[in-house]
Amino acid sequence: MVTTHEVFNQPAPLVDTNLFSANRAMQAALAFNAPALDTAPLQALGAIVGSGEMQAHARLANVHTPQLKTHNRFGQRVDQVEFHPSYHALMKEAVAAGLHGTAFSAEQQATGHAHQLRAAGFMLFTELEPSILCPISMSYAVAPALKDNEAIYNEWAPGLTSRAYDPTLKVWRDKVGLTMGMGMTEKQGGSDVRANTTRAEPTGTDHWGQRFSVTGHKWFFSAPMCDAFLILAQTTNGLSCLFLPRVLPDGSMNQLFIQRLKDKLGNKANASSEVEFVGASAWLVGEEGRGIPQILAMGTMTRLDCALGTSGLMRQALSIALNHTAQRKAFGKMLIDQPLMKNVLADLALESEAATALALRLARSFDRPGDAHEQVMNRLLTPVAKFWICKRGSHFAQETMECLGGNGYVEEGGEGVMARIYREMPLNSIWEGAGNIMAIDLLRALRKADAAAALAHELAPARGMHPALDRLAAQLPIRVEEMATEMEARRLAQDVALAVQAALLAQTAPSAVFGAFCDSRIGGEWGHSFGSLGAGVDFDAILNRAMPH
Repeated sequence: MVTTHEVFNQPAPLVDTNLFSANRAMQAALAFNAPALDTAPLQALGAIVGSGEMQAHARLANVHTPQLKTHNRFGQRVDQVEFHPSYHALMKEAVAAGLHGTAFSAEQQATGHAHQLRAAGFMLFTELEPSILCPISMSYAVAPALKDNEAIYNEWAPGLTSRAYDPTLKVWRDKVGLTMGMGMTEKQGGSDVRANTTRAEPTGTDHWGQRFSVTGHKWFFSAPMCDAFLILAQTTNGLSCLFLPRVLPDGSMNQLFIQRLKDKLGNKANASSEVEFVGASAWLVGEEGRGIPQILAMGTMTRLDCALGTSGLMRQALSIALNHTAQRKAFGKMLIDQPLMKNVLADLALESEAATALALRLARSFDRPGDAHEQVMNRLLTPVAKFWICKRGSHFAQETMECLGGNGYVEEGGEGVMARIYREMPLNSIWEGAGNIMAIDLLRALRKADAAAALAHELAPARGMHPALDRLAAQLPIRVEEMATEMEARRLAQDVALAVQAALLAQTAPSAVFGAFCDSRIGGEWGHSFGSLGAGVDFDAILNRAMPH
């Protein structure tokens, strides 16, 4: 066979790299928010999620997608989802890292930094594979909600905080580890859960409390192989939160039937389903008729994960783009040394670091439930971070893909990860409330006492460091106080995000990063598309900080 060409000028893939050691933005944000945090677990996790072995598992879990088996060969209903072994390998590592309910264990809570450690780990794992983190995120969110049913919590908490992954479908007491999901939305209502029609009829009480028989459906029911779910259903006293296990205490299967799996744009390794309940057994969690406050509390935690996840995806996309352009030559020099490419990459680096700073700042508020300022900022920053970071994600992914040209558009090889990232990016913006829902939620938060004062206090450390930021910081409290209509809520969410990001960068990033961010995003020296930074920017300093090696 005649050799027709020699392959050269193709970059080596980004593999076997410690994703934490190379992430200076994350290290700086953690040093600022949790200076006493022991980062050794993150060093260990960074090596695992950056390894070639785990990257292979991530690829295989997305290629060999979940398969629904409604019946066995004898014609009996089984309603089980089969996953490729690589899916289970990924889940095992995520659980071992404590990214699910472990943050609520007494051991982790005693550190005072449980949520920030977990947040950083969640971001690192997202760089490897985001879609398997859906059941991980839901388990994290529902674990504290279970405390409203003490009997269930006492029996399930050890399994939900365990670092052992057990995918077998059997009664909880026989398992070494447990995961949980949520079932809230229905086809007629979507985000408007008050329109839910699923009914729950009381059937008595037992050691888990008030028991109900549930009949209805759920339109998005992700990770249906979890051990139990918190669902919303209408009782005689209104919309209520119920605990619904897959396997009942007597070992029999609950009446939960999987109708089909969703065929999604991305998030391929995760099984999202439509389900029906036909007299399924469930137990009340919290006060009957108070399901909305329950779901809002859980939604706050999953919205944190949306911001963390998109920030992690941004970092991975940026790392791949930097790795590629540093090795690929075009027009006589490396791509990364071409002026326009350097501008694009530096601009992307600013966006990535700002997203990391804001997401980890939000995580800090979860570690300080007794701090009044932190709780106001939690209420403000949760919708803001979820709105802005996730909204920027899709544009960011498209631009990083373009840095690779055609190589970024293919699904195979190391750089094929970029196509997977691009398909994944819209999800976090939609899941747990799309942009309009977040903007309205911000307005609700602003009606609470001291919101404007808390925001002014948050921005105060950066006062006098950049004139454009000073102007915006002076305007925001006034706008917050005067905001009376939804029409301007999205713009306000954007400006609050930019102001807080800038104030954080002033305290965690080099002056080159802070100055360029303020000049472009706030000062108007930007064309509103990546790669339009001003000529006076210190591009090399920004890129050196962002390099993934």
